[in-house]
Amino acid sequence: MIRRFKESDLDRVIYINRRCLPENYTPDFFLYHYREFPDGFLVAEIDGTVVGYIMTRIDRGGILPQPFSREFGKVKGHVISLAVMPHARRRGIAESLMREAIQNIRSRGVKEVYLEVRVTNNPAINLYRKLGFKVVNVLRRYYADGEDAYVMSLRMD
Repeated sequence: MIRRFKESDLDRVIYINRRCLPENYTPDFFLYHYREFPDGFLVAEIDGTVVGYIMTRIDRGGILPQPFSREFGKVKGHVISLAVMPHARRRGIAESLMREAIQNIRSRGVKEVYLEVRVTNNPAINLYRKLGFKVVNVLRRYYADGEDAYVMSLRMD
């Protein structure tokens, strides 16, 4: 079952984040994004236990206009973090979380969603491609351990 995150889910989401991803976030980071865009923070449950989450936000473009920047003022959805416990993988949970989050973003009139993913994370890359995402950029040494990231984007015109 997919549902909105509740603050009582925080400890479990932090556990999943630390168990599944090398990028670990503070409780305040999770709560900030939840409070900014509650519909963009979803969890997946199996038998009443949270086994996965997705955290998204809506980016409003740059803070200051930059000459010749096509990105300034452009509203985009951003998938910040997605994780599913190892024992719950290969059941379509990540795909369901992504589809629900994309729909929540689309319902606000947003026409593009993007994310960053490790270039070696082939299962995630394959899922994102299945959902229509395309690689649009490579961020060199993006992650703390020096690994590159793909920026992948989904246009929803």
